[in-house]
Amino acid sequence: MITRRLAAIGLLAAVLAAGPALAADTQVAVAANFTEPAKEIAAAFKAATGHSASLSFGSSGQFYAQMAHGAPYEVFLSADAERPKKAEQDGLGVAGSRFTYAVGRLVLYSKTPGLVDGAGTVLSRGKFNKLAIADPAAAPYGAAAVQTMQKLGVYNAVKPKIVTGGSITQAYQFVETGAAELGFVALSQVINVPGGSRWLAPTADHAPIDQQAILLRTGQNNPAAKAFLAFLKSPAAVAIIKKYGYEAR
Repeated sequence: MITRRLAAIGLLAAVLAAGPALAADTQVAVAANFTEPAKEIAAAFKAATGHSASLSFGSSGQFYAQMAHGAPYEVFLSADAERPKKAEQDGLGVAGSRFTYAVGRLVLYSKTPGLVDGAGTVLSRGKFNKLAIADPAAAPYGAAAVQTMQKLGVYNAVKPKIVTGGSITQAYQFVETGAAELGFVALSQVINVPGGSRWLAPTADHAPIDQQAILLRTGQNNPAAKAFLAFLKSPAAVAIIKKYGYEAR
């Protein structure tokens, strides 16, 4: 009995000693709109698994260009479905690993109370000098902003007033710093920001912002990369995603 107990204690000690060595790190490219929830999810992921996720934030288009040129990202959390699909088709992503982790919402936002009304008619009134959006060619939220304005029939009139950020983060910074009186941003960026005025763009006014994740071939042998994607589907991660105004599928 004593011998067995000693053996069990020795095995437990060996497992505990090996634990840190089993933990791994993964490099994750994250669409800028998902910055804050990704930080929370990464912290929860580390607490639950011991693995860590090193996060980089930017526009989905810029990330894809970097990955195509050999950037060492292992997981891609895009702001759209097209780029992960293209990554899979081009052999950059692992076939069958792609899924929608969040559905984003677009908001017209201003720090000025009362400037943005509940129907978005401020766009047709035109009583502003600058309107910030993310680059439509690189950021899905920017493309959704253009589609929304086209649907409302105001795009041509508003176009001279548009200032374009390289990502949705920069678009929000233009509004936050006063460089633009209002801007189209992600709901997640302002859901916890008090004051100001805002209009939640109807989903019927633009293509769905289905945000997809994919395991990249650079991470197919990294247990942390696979574990991070699995954790992204967990109840803990889904709760964080919903907290920031996204829909989860």
